[in-house]
Amino acid sequence: MSPRKSAAEARRTRERIIERSVAMASVEGLEGLTIGRLAGELGMSKSGLLGHFGTKEELQLAALRRASAVFSRAVWEPARDLPPGLARLRAVCEAWATYLDRERDTFPGGCLFTTSAVEFDARGPGPVRDAVARLHRTWQHRLLADIRTAVAAGELPAATDPEQLAFELNGVYLSLNHAVQLFGDRTAPDRTRRAVARLLGG
Repeated sequence: MSPRKSAAEARRTRERIIERSVAMASVEGLEGLTIGRLAGELGMSKSGLLGHFGTKEELQLAALRRASAVFSRAVWEPARDLPPGLARLRAVCEAWATYLDRERDTFPGGCLFTTSAVEFDARGPGPVRDAVARLHRTWQHRLLADIRTAVAAGELPAATDPEQLAFELNGVYLSLNHAVQLFGDRTAPDRTRRAVARLLGG
């Protein structure tokens, strides 16, 4: 096999590992990513799998990065080029609801960010917990930026507390994830849209 083909094959294998890791972690949690089980499901040896990542921690971080890319592609990128402020915030919220309702193939156990936040919120500092917190802070900052722009432009009431509104929006989507995953509630996406409409004034 030529070096080029060998490198391409290694990339494909790494992609398969990450895709399966994301799906498994959404159900079992990031700590549930056992090398033995993952290798067995992919028809690989443990040493062969670890050869792509080195440690379980690196595999967890790779799964988080992939989940972040999926989330960004589904929720942020469709709205990114809209004017900052309320229009973009509403588009992001709609895409967020759709993402939580439809990304079942990638995340059979629900949003990996919700799973990982619950899993790591009480743990001490470390690379995985820090990565989870960093991803959540990045998303919070994006929400806050559009909320503040909307307030400054008069699209939201001047008395709006941006941090409080971002907190409440996050709470709505956490509830949606739980309702869909725990109860199979097919009315939850519409309930989410009604809640968001009240929060955003329309």
